[in-house]
Amino acid sequence: MGNLPAESTSFIGRSGELATLDGLLERHRLVTVTGPGGVGKSRVALRAARRIRDRYPDGVWWVELSPLRDRDLLAATVADAFDVTDQSLRTACEALCGRLADKRSLLVLDTCEHLISACGHLIGELLQASPGLTVLATSRQPLGRPQEYVFPLEPLPVAGGALTLFKERATEAVPHLSFDDPARAAAATDVCHRLDGIPLALELACARLKLWSVEQLAARLGSRFEVLTGTGAGTGTGAGPGGDTGAGTGVAAVLPRHQALRTAIGWSHELCEPLERLLWARLSVFAGGFDLAAAQAIGAGGPLPARGVEQILAGLVDKSVIRTRLEPSGRLGHRMLDTIREYGLRWLDELGETHEVADRHARRFRHIAHEAEAAWMGPGQLDWYVRLEAEHADLRTALEHLLATDPEAALDMAGSLWFVWFGCGRQREGRAYLQRALDGCPGPGPHRAAAVWALGMCAFLQGDFVMAHRLGEESSRAARDPEQRLRAAYLYGGSVLMPGDPERALTILDAALAQDTGFSPGRALCALARIYALNNLARYTEASAEAVRLRDECAARGERWMRAYADYMLAAGALALGRPAEAAAHARAMLAGKRLLHDSFGIAMGLDMLACAVASQGDGEDGALLLGVGQECWRTIGKAQMGAPELTAVREECERRARAALGDGAYDSAFGRGVATGLDDGLIHALKGPSRYGR
Repeated sequence: MGNLPAESTSFIGRSGELATLDGLLERHRLVTVTGPGGVGKSRVALRAARRIRDRYPDGVWWVELSPLRDRDLLAATVADAFDVTDQSLRTACEALCGRLADKRSLLVLDTCEHLISACGHLIGELLQASPGLTVLATSRQPLGRPQEYVFPLEPLPVAGGALTLFKERATEAVPHLSFDDPARAAAATDVCHRLDGIPLALELACARLKLWSVEQLAARLGSRFEVLTGTGAGTGTGAGPGGDTGAGTGVAAVLPRHQALRTAIGWSHELCEPLERLLWARLSVFAGGFDLAAAQAIGAGGPLPARGVEQILAGLVDKSVIRTRLEPSGRLGHRMLDTIREYGLRWLDELGETHEVADRHARRFRHIAHEAEAAWMGPGQLDWYVRLEAEHADLRTALEHLLATDPEAALDMAGSLWFVWFGCGRQREGRAYLQRALDGCPGPGPHRAAAVWALGMCAFLQGDFVMAHRLGEESSRAARDPEQRLRAAYLYGGSVLMPGDPERALTILDAALAQDTGFSPGRALCALARIYALNNLARYTEASAEAVRLRDECAARGERWMRAYADYMLAAGALALGRPAEAAAHARAMLAGKRLLHDSFGIAMGLDMLACAVASQGDGEDGALLLGVGQECWRTIGKAQMGAPELTAVREECERRARAALGDGAYDSAFGRGVATGLDDGLIHALKGPSRYGR
């Protein structure tokens, strides 16, 4: 259990350090691996976590913090790793503490140095709330916590790991390269000494072997260091932004280690062609990964035409400035290491392009948000979900930039991402961004209605029906077109429906649906709420007929998110009409759809419904187990059953039937097994199919 990333390259050396970390993590609940950039902290932490994951029955969880810039989103970012998509009014930290309270897990926080205070505070809260939690952090400096054990990671020793790493990376760059020749072997040793055994510096140096021999590399690197360690070295030497050069007595080995790395990066920068330097600087604005199209959109301009970006990008890949990997979507992704990105950002500032490129980046992701919104209810829905999850760090970066520079554009972008906020389990984050955007644009404007509605929907799914009601009224008044009126009616109607007034909700929804607008998100949402109201009024046959129509409309368009909710309504109607096997089939169809989109709210509802359908067929044991899995899912969301009477009634009916079939002791045992099963394994069990329940 967990989410450890795959290792992209071979791991060399560090056996002693790994053995030490094994022991430290047995004796200490917080261990911070410190060291300069490029020394290998992340790789060592990943390998250490992988070696000891069997110690943690509740998983080893990896959180990469380098793309995160807003300290207020730290707890939510960590919660994402644990799938804690809390929709209640608790803080993200409170929700995370609640989730981990009885778990035995290892949390790895990678790259903490830019969020030292926030990381220290969050770790303190988590360790206090969860006695079984251990935290392994990486940072360029200690976190400063009282219970922290600091483990400084030294560079690789030349005679061992550094030379082995250099030779392996060198032969990757030049496949038939041999080190049998004594002069070449001596030159390789010299390179490792001069670069102080820092892995990233060695990898950057190896990238030059496509042009130079090892001996030439050592000689040129030696000349470089002699210049840098002499007197008066500055920007004129090509050292890079701010004259970031070494200082010392003329011997490379006495350079501070962070300076040795910066020197290696600055040298790599100097050896790049001018257009490669320009593209390096511009692409450093990306917080996460990017593909060729994104590189062209952000990197092109001035002396670098879009058609030339692919060739220049390939040059940066050859020089190990940019790394590539095949993304889950099948596209080729590119990424910069943090230290490389930092250098590029400094150079971008030297070029005077920081604001211009950040504007370009924000415009691109605002456009992507609009594209995704327009396509969300169609056949590309799943592809858009996968893409936006992969690019979420850059969506955040774009929103932060717009909030600071163009509040109206920020309001537009935040509102257009409604389906991310409340359709894909990011209610808390969406509520924070939408509130900030609305606060920045307090007056009327073209984007206010959409943002108010999206904020109301986040509050609605958090069970804050009072706020949802108020914002439903406001969005109704602010609506400018039929689609906005339909969406507002869904929010307003839902805010009276869920607390238990289906008659009034039906009146609101029927008035909105009288508009002939064709299929749209707003119309589908209103149709869904109307079906829910009809079921609450015991008009099951009518509700089922409308649910079939909605499901078929969604299926014809290749839409999954809304279709799954239509399946839920069909399950509810079938169960009420005494057809539990049919209800179970519909519930499984719902869960299959929601699982693809990681819609935790829908998954929790579907598990409760399936549990009730199974228990109604006489299988109290599996009904109790599924109810336990569902309970664990509700815990990750926050407010169980949203506090809604109808959702609570489904759960209570399941428990009543299961207890009657099993007895209290057996029920509690089966329920406990469901809680312990975990959501992933619980969903696999739930989706097995109807073979057990065909009676």
